[in-house]
Amino acid sequence: MSAYVVIRAAVSDPEAYRRYAAASTAAAATHGGRFLARGGKTLTLEGPEDPRRVVILEFADMAHAQAWYRSPEYQAAKALREGAAVAEFLAVEGV
Repeated sequence: MSAYVVIRAAVSDPEAYRRYAAASTAAAATHGGRFLARGGKTLTLEGPEDPRRVVILEFADMAHAQAWYRSPEYQAAKALREGAAVAEFLAVEGV
């Protein structure tokens, strides 16, 4: 069953965040991840406005999503994000 990682990020340093994004792309590809949405325009349909950047990744299953997040490749990318953005990550199984 597919799994999706949904990320909301408040970016404070766009240049440093670009370095993180490049490194995280390579890490996701290593674990079969595919970006479905990545910082595009958002529209709040209900609830409070939230200006944070939205990213959605698709993985083959929850195990692949966890392996990606815990991998040395992603942890190295994550270190690049420190001081550049505050983010929350949520993994959810597909239907």
